[in-house]
Amino acid sequence: MEILRSVWILAEVERPLLAVLLLVGLFIGCAVGSAYARARRGWNDYQTVKKSVPGARRGAWLLIRGVAVKAGVIALLLFGAVAYAAVGSDEETAGPTPGQSPTQSERPRR
Repeated sequence: MEILRSVWILAEVERPLLAVLLLVGLFIGCAVGSAYARARRGWNDYQTVKKSVPGARRGAWLLIRGVAVKAGVIALLLFGAVAYAAVGSDEETAGPTPGQSPTQSERPRR
């Protein structure tokens, strides 16, 4: 019975110390648990984004290809317009230009 009594006395003396250690353990446990939850959420978000990257990359390349095709068509049209303006047309649609015609003066009156 002597052993039980000494344990009881030891527990009575160290009760404040045990309470402080329990509070410190709870505080550290909460901090570590919230950090773990945050890391787990981040890892799940990373995995989700990692799976969506190939589709987004494919979409981005399709958009770039569309813009490049439009820019190429516009460049070809501009080049053709400049070449056409520089060379001119094959036909002379305007015809000969009129020259200066002599002015007719009024007939003298009698």
